[in-house]
Amino acid sequence: MEKMNQAYEKVKILVGMDVEDQPPQDETSFAFMDDFNGNCTLSTKQRLYGFAICLASGLTFTLLSMLVFFKPIKFGITFTFGNLMSLGSTAFLIGPKRQFSMMMDPVRIYATATYIASMIVALFCALYVHNKLLTLLAIILEFGALIWYSLSYIPFARSMVSKVMLTCFDTEF
Repeated sequence: MEKMNQAYEKVKILVGMDVEDQPPQDETSFAFMDDFNGNCTLSTKQRLYGFAICLASGLTFTLLSMLVFFKPIKFGITFTFGNLMSLGSTAFLIGPKRQFSMMMDPVRIYATATYIASMIVALFCALYVHNKLLTLLAIILEFGALIWYSLSYIPFARSMVSKVMLTCFDTEF
C-alpha cells in the first residue's frame, strides 16, 4: 500500500498537482508564476485534455506547414506557430511554473534561449522582412534549435550527438 501511495504522489508531481509534503520554495523568485499557478488550478482530466488539444493542434500546424513548403513566408508562420503550440502543451501537464523553471535550468538555458530567439527571428523574417531567403534560413535555424532543445531533455544525448558529428565531419586523416 505504501508503494502505491508513493507512486500516486510521483504521478501527482508529474502532472503538476500540489503535493502536501513538498519543501517550500523561494517565494520572491516566482511570485508572478505562483499567482498564475494559483489562479489556474485544473483537474487532471482537464490538464490531459489541454495537453492533447494543444499538442494535436501544434502537430497539425507543423504538418500543414509542409503543404506550403515552397512559400517560405507562410511556411515560417505555420511552422513556428506549430512549435509554439507544441511547446505550450507541456505546460498543461507539468504547470507553467515548472515548465519555466525546467526551461531556465542551467543545463538547457542556452538551448532554450537559442530556440526562442530562432522562433522570434523566423516570425520577424516572415511577417516584417518578407524575404524568402532570410525566412528559409531562419526556419533552418529554428529546426536545428528545436532539435538541440529537445535533446537537452534526454540525458547525455547532446554530448553523444556532438561526438558523432565530430567523428563524421573530422577533417584530419
